[in-house]
Amino acid sequence: MVEREPNDPDLDAIFGALAHPTRRALIEQLAGGPASVGDLAEPHDVSLAAVSKHLQVLGDAGLIEVEKDGRVRRCHLDAAPLSDAFGWLTRYRVLWEDRFDALADHLENEEQ
Repeated sequence: MVEREPNDPDLDAIFGALAHPTRRALIEQLAGGPASVGDLAEPHDVSLAAVSKHLQVLGDAGLIEVEKDGRVRRCHLDAAPLSDAFGWLTRYRVLWEDRFDALADHLENEEQ
């Protein structure tokens, strides 16, 4: 059984940031390389201000870095926090795989 850990504020921020589909789409865009806020906003049906707020949430979670170059803000993905979240999820994947294996064994025994 997986032991519960105290709430990890970093993981809370990461999962909270990833909870919104627009923010996940922004992460996917940035996986292709750095982009300006305007370029990131272009494919979304939301205002530039809304995209900026989404980027702020991603930045607060440590998922992106924003650098200013004159009037242009360029965003870069920082995938390290995603690795932390993946590590946490992987522990639970093992738990669920074990449970699914036990369920499969149980169902096989019920059929016999």
